[in-house]
Amino acid sequence: MTPENLERDYWDLVELNSHQVTVEYGNDIDTTEYWSGFPLSERGRSMNGTKKEEKVNLPEPEFGSEDYYKETGWNLNNIPCCQDSILRHVKIGINGINVPWLYFGCLFSTFCWHNEDNYLYSINYHHKGAPKQWYGVPGTRKDAEGLEKVFKNYLSMKMRDVPDLLHHITTMFSPRLLQQGGVPVCKVIQYPGEYVVTFPRSFHGGFSMGPGIGEAVNFATHNWISFGADASERYRSFARASVFSHDRLTSTMANHLSEQTNSSTCEHLLKELYRVIDEELKLRQKLIESGVRDVSADINLPKNRLDQLDEESADYDDKRLCHSCKHVCFFSAVACHCSQSKVSCLRHSHYLCRCPVNKKYILIWSTENEMKNILEATRQHCENLKRNEELTKSEKMTTPNNNALQNYQPLENTPSYYVSNDQQNNHEMTRAPGALRDLKLHQYDDIPCRAITKFDAHTTNSASPNHSVPSTTTPNIVEVIDESPAKKIKLSVNAPATTNTHSHASIMPHSIPRGY
Repeated sequence: MTPENLERDYWDLVELNSHQVTVEYGNDIDTTEYWSGFPLSERGRSMNGTKKEEKVNLPEPEFGSEDYYKETGWNLNNIPCCQDSILRHVKIGINGINVPWLYFGCLFSTFCWHNEDNYLYSINYHHKGAPKQWYGVPGTRKDAEGLEKVFKNYLSMKMRDVPDLLHHITTMFSPRLLQQGGVPVCKVIQYPGEYVVTFPRSFHGGFSMGPGIGEAVNFATHNWISFGADASERYRSFARASVFSHDRLTSTMANHLSEQTNSSTCEHLLKELYRVIDEELKLRQKLIESGVRDVSADINLPKNRLDQLDEESADYDDKRLCHSCKHVCFFSAVACHCSQSKVSCLRHSHYLCRCPVNKKYILIWSTENEMKNILEATRQHCENLKRNEELTKSEKMTTPNNNALQNYQPLENTPSYYVSNDQQNNHEMTRAPGALRDLKLHQYDDIPCRAITKFDAHTTNSASPNHSVPSTTTPNIVEVIDESPAKKIKLSVNAPATTNTHSHASIMPHSIPRGY
């Protein structure tokens, strides 16, 4: 059975509603309790590892050694905490975020369409077993909204009852429906020993082609900040609590400006700080002018901790969630004498209670001067980075490198699969273990990936030569039902709110847009 046949059978099962299938899927398995497929660091590089002082200052382990796999950034236990990952500031273990999850699948075990919590990056490693079929939609706002629009078109009735249905990760439908709606969809087959990385806000889903073991975790580079802001706003619109406070994390980053070494990424941070602080100060002034009392001089609240996000900080944040939108009230909050526990963010103070305005008061953890100082320090750091980059650029342009051409060795920096056979025969090529196997598996793959399908209106009344397909069928949506604790997934097929005439479409090449 080839991957192509398995893929066709999977979508026949989903779209043609031929019969019902129940599969077993052990998903979101806690690696803290059941162990990870990767060894744990002994140099303090992972949440659940150890820190042996005698090893911390040793040189980096040699490639292929036992210690190398413990300490490399490709170890999924290490990547969330590595030097350029923003999540290194999160010092509390969050399963699936900075602590990996394990996945035990079988034939047709399905991970439904979703994007990551807080629109983070994700990295998935396939340890062992049958291949996995992945589908992905680019993480641009246009394409993400396009997928959501298709969801609403086909599941309008259900989404009225469950507006945040996409966040439940329980609905799967054919990429063909997305492409009919103008949403680009790409696919890749993941074999054992390979990683799949998903980008911020990019929707993805897929299924297993047989028994297999996978492991996944999140990370975030500095250019993630704007995506995190979008995720925070979206969660507020659904009154969904975030995994961690976006305002706290960006403020913590601003407290570690020495880690900002690139002006473009620093500008992302500066832009986000300006947006949040500007809104905060304007709303404070507006509320105080409306009659909400400022009691900061009478109540001595603890200062926000900005060195790291630890367990104590996370517990404190959980106690100051907005009553309306579940946003962490990091800088300030509005409270009322009628309740000892409820608070609201400055946006939604009018939803807090029906008491008159003079009964309400504002709690302030970060003063106006403190926030302005953070903003100014970030602005100055960003300007210094720009100035240094311009100086470095001008020095490179004015200082000729006479040895550059003499020392140029193209083969050292050229991937082996771009080198001709004659070049490979005349030079010794060093390949990583397993490289030849990987090249063989993906020798027909294009970069970027090909799209899964492209609907062709001219083939509406034609059927696949190997399958008898009705000329007019109703597209169906798979709803995945978790029958815990047995960890079984039932693929029950539900008819959508609208119908469409279709048949199997041929697989056509379609490149991923540059933004993917």
